Formats: sequence, structure tokens, C-alpha cells
Amino acid sequence: MSSDLRLRRLTIIGVGLIGGSLSRALRRAGVVDEVVGSSRNADHLQRAVDLGVIDRFDTDMSAAVAGADMVVVAVPLGAMENVFRAIAPVLSPGAVVTDAGSSKASVVAAVEAACGGIPHWFVPGHPIAGAERSGVEASFSDLYEGRRVILTPVANTDPKALSKVRAMWERTGAHVTEMGVAHHDEVLAATSHLPHILAYGLVDTLANLDDHDEIFAYAAGGFRDFTRIASSDPTMWRDICLSNRTALLKMLDFYTRDLAVMREMIDAGDGEALFELFARAKSERDGFVG
Repeated sequence: MSSDLRLRRLTIIGVGLIGGSLSRALRRAGVVDEVVGSSRNADHLQRAVDLGVIDRFDTDMSAAVAGADMVVVAVPLGAMENVFRAIAPVLSPGAVVTDAGSSKASVVAAVEAACGGIPHWFVPGHPIAGAERSGVEASFSDLYEGRRVILTPVANTDPKALSKVRAMWERTGAHVTEMGVAHHDEVLAATSHLPHILAYGLVDTLANLDDHDEIFAYAAGGFRDFTRIASSDPTMWRDICLSNRTALLKMLDFYTRDLAVMREMIDAGDGEALFELFARAKSERDGFVG
């Protein structure tokens, strides 16, 4: 873990759960002098000031990044290109920019479209941490403690910029790893994006049943646990599905194929096959949790 990181001015564009928790963690670590927030919602940003998450704000993104040595873009994927178009021309010399998007190929494409190429100062990143709650009120300083952050540098990424972003996330208590852009999107389609699709889909299926009120009235802990992530931000997850649709569709095809096999087992009354599948899945999950 780097001990010499010092951020004179950190600008966070999109001060919600992710950006707000980052600010809180870096403040706790004592490595940032000033945090500036930016978004289109002045009331929301004032709330972040009142909570002590940021020092000041500016709804003009180009003004908010002035003098910043680190900029973190934590906005929905669909807004990335417009953000980079606004900030790229006015960044201070030596400034480093990273993001928190869940789909890296789409972010890299957005930056390339906005800047005419991938600037050396950009380090694509993705903190694998979140909650079903959103907004700056939900932010807390321990969100990244012991969690993973994946950085996906590209050929043009400056090694010094990469090192600075790595050090920043390490100071939050996160475990930082690196992988390629395409591989990241495949892994996250399987481990994050598909589960969210399943949770949203199950809730919507049950909600469309005639007796859905009674069904939800008798929903127990298993239903709440499985569908907890269906309370996540719909805008964010719409953008993720569309931005990472190639990898996500591949995983959906795998899942629907295996679900059809399970249906055949149940239809055939094949208890032995079901037991073997459940035992195998239990063993895999127990190993993962352990």
C-alpha cells in the first residue's frame, strides 16, 4: 500500500454512494486536502456538503475540475461521453482521471469518442462494491474495506497515472487488481450483471401474477435475500445492460440453457439429478464464501 499519496484537490463527478464513499474513505485516511463535487443537481450537492462528504461544489463540470490533480467520474454509463467532452479540454497539467463504470469497453469507447483517442491520463476502473441503496446519504467510509477494485489500463495509459489511481484505491482499504477490458466485461457479466437481471426479472414476474399481493405477503428471508439487489438504481442497471449487452447476452444464453435442463429434471421427477446439481452448487458456493 502506498504511503506517500497526497491529493491536493479531488473532484468527484457524481457524488452518490460510490463517489461519496470514496471521499469519506480518503478523508478518513487523511490523504486529500479538498474534495469538490459536481453534478446537475445543486440541491443534491449541497446535501453532500452538509454531510461533510465534499468541501464545495460546482454544477459546471469544467469549473469543478479546475486545479484538480485527481478526477473520479462516477456517473451512469450513458452519461460518460458528455462528461469527458466537458472536462478533457480544461484539465490541469498532470491531472489524472479515472472512472467507476461497471462496463469498461463502453467507457473506453465513450472516452475515445469524446477525446479523439484514449488520453494518457485516463485510467479505466471499477470498484466492485455497492449496495441496493443509492445516493450520497447512503455513502460510508468503510464501503471499500476489503473489497476489490479492478483497473483496466489500455495501451496508452500512463504508468504513473495508473500507479496514482492504484494508490488512491488502496488507501480506501480495497484490494486492487488489473485485467484487460474485454475480460473484465465477461467476468462482471457473469458475477454481477446476470444476478441483477435475474433478481429484477423474478420480482417483475411475481408482480405480474394475479395473486401477487398474497405472494409478496408470504415472501420469506430467501426471497428477500435473492431479490435484495432488485432495489438498485434502475437507471444505472439499464445502462449497464445496454453497454455490456454482448457479454451479458452470452451469459443469459448459458443460464437459460441450464435452466431448461433443470426444468426437464423436475418434469421427469429426476430427484437424483436434482440432488447432484444442488450438491455441486452448494459445494461451489460454500467454497467461494469460505
